[in-house]
Amino acid sequence: MKNTLQHRSWISRMRRAAASAALALAAVLVSAVITAQSAQAQLTTVASFNGTNGSDPIAPLIQATNGSLYGTTNQNYGSGNGFGTAFDVTTGGTLTSLYSFCSPGDPQCADGGGLYAGLIQATNGNFYGTASAGGDYGEVGYGGGTIFQLTPGGNLTILHSFCSEINGGGFCADGDIPTAGLVQASNGYLYGTTSFGGEYGGGTVFKITTNGKLTTLYNFCSAPSCGNDKPGPADGFYPVVGLIQATNGDMYGTTAAGGANRGVQINGGTVFQITPAGAFTVLYSFCAQINCTDGLSPNAPLVQAANGNLYGSTVLDGANGYGTIFEITTKGVLTTLYSFCSQPDCADGSIGGGNFTPEPALIQGTDGNLYGVTPYGGNTTSGVNSNGYGTIFEMTLSGALTTIYTFCTVSGCSDSGNPWAGLIQDTNGNFYGTTSGGEAGGYGTVFSLSTGLGPFVTTQPAFAAVGEAVTILGTDLTTATGVTFNGIPAAFTVVSSSEITTSVPTGATAGYVTVTTPSGTLTSNVPFRLSTALIATTTALTSSPNPSTSGEPVTFTALVSFGAGAPPNGETISFMKGATVLGTGTLSGGSASFTTSTLSVGTTSVKAVYAGDAYFKGSKSNVVKQVVDKAAN
Repeated sequence: MKNTLQHRSWISRMRRAAASAALALAAVLVSAVITAQSAQAQLTTVASFNGTNGSDPIAPLIQATNGSLYGTTNQNYGSGNGFGTAFDVTTGGTLTSLYSFCSPGDPQCADGGGLYAGLIQATNGNFYGTASAGGDYGEVGYGGGTIFQLTPGGNLTILHSFCSEINGGGFCADGDIPTAGLVQASNGYLYGTTSFGGEYGGGTVFKITTNGKLTTLYNFCSAPSCGNDKPGPADGFYPVVGLIQATNGDMYGTTAAGGANRGVQINGGTVFQITPAGAFTVLYSFCAQINCTDGLSPNAPLVQAANGNLYGSTVLDGANGYGTIFEITTKGVLTTLYSFCSQPDCADGSIGGGNFTPEPALIQGTDGNLYGVTPYGGNTTSGVNSNGYGTIFEMTLSGALTTIYTFCTVSGCSDSGNPWAGLIQDTNGNFYGTTSGGEAGGYGTVFSLSTGLGPFVTTQPAFAAVGEAVTILGTDLTTATGVTFNGIPAAFTVVSSSEITTSVPTGATAGYVTVTTPSGTLTSNVPFRLSTALIATTTALTSSPNPSTSGEPVTFTALVSFGAGAPPNGETISFMKGATVLGTGTLSGGSASFTTSTLSVGTTSVKAVYAGDAYFKGSKSNVVKQVVDKAAN
């Protein structure tokens, strides 16, 4: 028998408080436009849950090839046993329930229940996800869990039921309670984690085929010492959120507990790297700093930004005790960028939440900035929201945070609140997310947020060889007249207003994919690559005026290119005198400038250095010899 007491304790922490929502009347919120804190940001309620069609949507949405958004709810009332749904919603607000988990008359919940993760759409067009409880070997609400396949029409197939074997330690040998979502890697396998179970009870990393063959790649707690009353191993345990595949082909993730510093703080947590074959490396153990100012319990999925670094958040501690946002390189160098509750009354928000519950992830928008939500905190003026029901924020890669919306700022909290799920950016340029209820006693909403960013296209997959098939997702593609891969035209077929099918044309090189329409040209949000190799760049440098006089401002301008277009905006160029950095500039349209009036009389040799990122190789410019003459008396 598995440790039922452990699972009961787990679920008691995991289940969101919904008793008041269950007793309240189903509040069907009308679509409303709410004025945000920023003059550029506008929040719109797209759809509202009423309990019977789902409640408590705490997982992020995805944009599917048909243009609709797909997601899951953690609970539902009046249909099934109340353990969640899968749904789709159009950007126009039509909400459709596709499947209700834990079917009536099945006390075992063989199809699973308690969904904390969202869906992914694989290259075969089907959706895949996890349920944290139930299955052939689980108990209703107390563990086990499933991996499932869902067709766009709502037909569900269970690929794997966890806890199919109890090992000598009393743990589910194949893993237990998968609260994390899946990711489809470039090799076609689906990868994920279980929060508990495995050889030592601390959770697992697994891969599974779309036909259901599961392989355990790693068992956390690399010694049988997991548990809150025992010392923990350095590899960490309780990986409550899923993996991402970085552009180098490896997977990255976090654990909510353990790590090398767990003797200092019981929660701890780690950031780890694992290859598709299962080679495991701990990159960072939290609470490495005095008073854990680097944070504790990194319970949100990571995101890789265009600069190649990973970004994530912690639930606890930091400078103010309410969580952090951090940057970490793929080599393990961590920088704390922001500590929440840095403003009076937590006007900037608070991540909060449980020690071992999934938290909202960050995303990088097409403007290069990070976007995210906080489930708690935020100032209001309505007098309704004394405790704070969350915020939406924008943050530069250097850590400058701006709150662009605060929930429950209107009477009755008709904008809802408590956004537990991270945002996504639709190809129409808007952001979409969900709330789980807020003050108004509702069951949650789907909302959109406009910040003025324009439409774009994205490719599936992100890289492929010449001749291989590629799907392009976008908005209003019906009248498309051309597709190019870094300037090379490609034959294409318009499937729908949101989908184009094509293949990589002969002669194509790495770079951006564009789609030409009568209303303009849409560009991919990230460069397309023909392999895992980075894209070569060139950097050129000029100065003006040259020569100059002592004290006269001189502007150095660097231009970074790769043949057709420029690397992503927002990246830093260093202007160097030998090994000394004279100054820096930020790329905009491939150009970055630095102005100085402090150069010494004589000749100074200057070069510009572009460090590269997740897609582009770094490059150095030609040397400019800046001549500075003495000023006239």
